[in-house]
Parts: sequence; C-alpha cells; structure tokens
Amino acid sequence: MRIGIDLGGTKIEAIALADDGTIRARRRIPAPRGDYRATVMAMRDLAHALEAEIGQPAPIGAGIPGNISPATGLVKNANSVWLIGHPLDRDLQEATGRRVRLANDADCFALSEASDGAGAGKNVVFGAILGTGCGSGLVVGGRPLLGPNAITGEWGHNPLPWRLPEETPGPLCYCGKHGCQETFLSGPGLSMDFEAATGRKLDGAAIVAAAEAGDAEAEKALQRYEHRLARGLAAILNVIDPDVVVLGGGLSNLARLYENVPKLWGAFVFSDTVTTPLVKNMHGDSSGVRGAAWLWPVGTPPEPEAA
Repeated sequence: MRIGIDLGGTKIEAIALADDGTIRARRRIPAPRGDYRATVMAMRDLAHALEAEIGQPAPIGAGIPGNISPATGLVKNANSVWLIGHPLDRDLQEATGRRVRLANDADCFALSEASDGAGAGKNVVFGAILGTGCGSGLVVGGRPLLGPNAITGEWGHNPLPWRLPEETPGPLCYCGKHGCQETFLSGPGLSMDFEAATGRKLDGAAIVAAAEAGDAEAEKALQRYEHRLARGLAAILNVIDPDVVVLGGGLSNLARLYENVPKLWGAFVFSDTVTTPLVKNMHGDSSGVRGAAWLWPVGTPPEPEAA
C-alpha cells in the first residue's frame, strides 16, 4: 500500500493505492493558498486520515507543480509560488514520519499511464499534458527520468518548432520568452489564437463545439492547433523516439487529435515511417494522484530509516 498526493493550486487530492492498482481510499480538500506551512500540514493531515481509513501506515508520494532542485534541495519552478525555496519533501517527511518522494505533476501523469494506464507495457513513455499549461513527463523502464537539473519534460518551454512567419516571434510566455510551445498548445493558447484571428473570445470547449456546428473559423483554429501539436511532438520523436505518446489535460478529450496529428507529424519526423502510437490517457484526472502513489514500488516500508 502507498499514499499518493496531488498538490494543485486550488485543491489537494490524496489516495491510498494498493499493490494491484486498486484505490482503497480517496480524499480531496481545498488547497491553502499562499501559506507554505498550512500546505504541509494539510498534506500531513490527509495522509494520516487515509492511514486511519486503511488501517496501516504507508509511504507517501506527492506530485507538485514544480520540482526539487538537485543543487539546493528546495522547490523550484512552481507556479504555486509559496512552495518555492522550501524543502517540501523533507518537511513532509518530518511532519508525517513516513518515507516521502516528490515529483513534478507531469512526471506523475506519465508514470501513472506507464504503470497501469494507456502506456502500460511500454519501455519509453512520453506523456504530454495539454491543459491550462503544457507540461510533459518521460518514463523509461517504469521510472520517471529526472535529469541532473530536474527539468526533464519541460517541453512547453521550448520554442514551437518549424515556426511559420505568422507564428514569429510568437506570444509572450510567462517565463519571459516568446513563442514557447505552451503559448500555442495549452488551452489558453488555443483560445488566444482564435481570438487573434476572429476577435471572438471562446474557450477551448466552445471552439470545439463551434467547429462541430460548422463554424469555419473555429475549424481553421483547430487545424492550426493540430499542425502545431504535430510539429511539437515530431521534435520529441526525433530526439527520444518513445514507444508511445500519451496525451492528458482538457484538450486530450478532442478525439480528432488521435487521427489527424499522426497524419501530420510524418512530414517533420526524420524517418521513412512513423509507427509511434498517439493515445489518450486511461486514468483521466486521477492520473496525477495515481502516479504520485506509484513513485514508490511494491514492498517499500512506510517509515524512513533511522538517522
């Protein structure tokens, strides 16, 4: 048994996951905003409540919107900015008395799908989240690939490849650069592109609905999106050549992506054939919290070793 915690900007979800992948208990609470200590205590209380429900202690995995810097041991790159500069893994371990592992929430998504989801049985799984932001995780041999700088999977903050003249320099990203893939491939990126072309403000779901109702401008926006996603994923295929690409986030529910994008990415992949499957996630919104739990393999003792 292990506990997974998904720390979001507005909610914290936690589950107790059995060795066979069955969720034995689940709880969700609002996330404290702007208060680091309250966040640690909320995560501790969730873990203890789940342990009481399942009747046994368990190691804890947590997915966070950032990562632990290998250089400092402190959280970095978190859009929940009150986490930055704190040793969240150590503080949570001290608060709970349990073994704790932390990973980026996109890594947890990819690990969940690689463990018992849409990428199960594959050696190299690339998971891309197309939601409010645009993140990704890479799992090799059943474990997330972190890298010496803890930035593996920061796919959204690379420039959109093979940019067209009208895509240059590209929208300004919150990271301070222009033309990051996140500004094109996230849900807000799709909405901004549609507004720039039409002057109309619609979210991603409304754009899809409009296209399905015969709106020509909405259809053009989706075609632009598919072409950009194909280019973005082609760059991944050229560098990593994963066994499968799994999509998550709100835009992963757009069924046409799985047919249209593979028809487009062949023009940019450096190969005579492209057999890589592009698939939708299996676990939906539960992928992040399940992947956090799967940070611990079967048989891990719950308590940390004595100092």
